[in-house]
Amino acid sequence: MAIGFRVASAALLLSGSLLAGCSGDGSDGGLFTTGALGDTSSAEAKVDPACAALTSRIEGLRKEGIADKIEKASAKKYKMTQADLVKADQLTKANAEFQARCSQVSPKPTTAQVGKVPSKSGAGAAN
Repeated sequence: MAIGFRVASAALLLSGSLLAGCSGDGSDGGLFTTGALGDTSSAEAKVDPACAALTSRIEGLRKEGIADKIEKASAKKYKMTQADLVKADQLTKANAEFQARCSQVSPKPTTAQVGKVPSKSGAGAAN
């Protein structure tokens, strides 16, 4: 029983030390590296000023409660004023511009499906 406990303890220490090797300082000289993790400091340094401005405009409009007013108006619990509609339009346009310029997710392309157009003289037509 004691020998089994010592073997289990030794295995735990060995696996712990191997896993600790993965959590290095981020230098490439370590024993374990992953290709999925990159240098995140360069990504943060490349922030587009226009994206930052759009983000702050969107956050400002949301803090004013425009999104909540739109939600309440859709449930017919609030009647939006002209100023609310203008701000809702600004929020919509800012969101669309942010998605087009700053989003990392590319939109799915929409393609028209070309197929046969059903004719009126088909088998199901009444004479």
